[in-house]
Amino acid sequence: MLIPGMEEQLNKIPGFCENEKGVVPCNILVGYKAVYRLCFGLAMFYLLLSLLMIKVKSSSDPRAAIHNGFWFFKFAAAIAIIIGAFFIPEGTFTTVWFYVGMAGAFCFILIQLVLLIDFAHSWNESWVEKMEEGNSRCWYAALLSATALNYLLSLVAIVLFFVYYTHPASCSENKAFISVNMLLCIGASIMSILPKIQESQPRSGLLQSSVITIYTMYLTWSAMTNEPETDCNPSLLSIIGFNITSSIPKEGQSVQWWHAQGIIGLILFLLCVFYSSIRTSNNSQVNKLTLTSDESTLIEDGGARSDGSLEDGDDVHRAVDNERDGVTYSYSFFHFMLFLASLYIMMTLTNWYRYEPSREMKSQWTAVWVKISSSWIGIVLYVWTLVAPLVLTNRDFD
Repeated sequence: MLIPGMEEQLNKIPGFCENEKGVVPCNILVGYKAVYRLCFGLAMFYLLLSLLMIKVKSSSDPRAAIHNGFWFFKFAAAIAIIIGAFFIPEGTFTTVWFYVGMAGAFCFILIQLVLLIDFAHSWNESWVEKMEEGNSRCWYAALLSATALNYLLSLVAIVLFFVYYTHPASCSENKAFISVNMLLCIGASIMSILPKIQESQPRSGLLQSSVITIYTMYLTWSAMTNEPETDCNPSLLSIIGFNITSSIPKEGQSVQWWHAQGIIGLILFLLCVFYSSIRTSNNSQVNKLTLTSDESTLIEDGGARSDGSLEDGDDVHRAVDNERDGVTYSYSFFHFMLFLASLYIMMTLTNWYRYEPSREMKSQWTAVWVKISSSWIGIVLYVWTLVAPLVLTNRDFD
């Protein structure tokens, strides 16, 4: 919807850009508007399925067949909803859907943060176990190198932020964001190696803190790229030497259909989905989030007898997940995750720009605060994983 030339096709939709003609060229807005409509259709499709799958406990529920089958009809329904979304009267649709998308994207960022914290702890546990099993020098060097690299990249990022996103007499918000997040990351890193924390969690260390630190730096940069003041928000192209004054489209220009922040955001989104698909965490709460189960409901279909031998004529074991006794993940939450993911993709592709009455797409301080607050929440969640065993002494955190 954003690639050059697509606006010519989108302008053929009756009334899609009617309100803007004579005010500003449609090629400035039509791509972003189309992304909003397409993602609205996808989000509504997944939300409908999420509501439909509430309280589905096993595959014997008639609604489970909709989740596991009827693919032609589901694709047809999704396409129909998307097409219908393009004919919704403009009115306040884009403005209202912007705020809905921002709330959904914020929730999905929090999900990414939980997965990231789980990934950091799992990474550290895996390498510490290998270090304890043998060849300790090699794994200790790998652990130390990874930690040092993350902190080095974070330090370089902080220096670059102060150089390009602040000015001596202005950009006080950016100075505050960078400084506060730097101090919070330092505090979390120091806390992770305190004797009491190490006593309750011997495998807690700086590797996890370094992962959280570098992700916090990414969120800080992502927030600053959404500031409305262009003096404090230079584009990446201008930083590396191209003569670009602003990433916000002006009259007579086409919408820039790619931007570094959006590309990195989409890469992180794909990594998050990939990790949640293959990860079976030791933490039951994370298992609920990654849609996996501690106990498998797999059965052997035409497989082994109780004595372990194969039935006659059977050459292989085939594991079939029939979910007759219970579903291995929440069908409803699965579709709700996709609903939030659709909103996150929508906001990422449009660079969190909001359609203004002045007929232009502009960055908003709301987007800045959403991202900055999510970075703070991420640090708080990580610190909680460190102090929880000390606070909740009656619970087992092994």
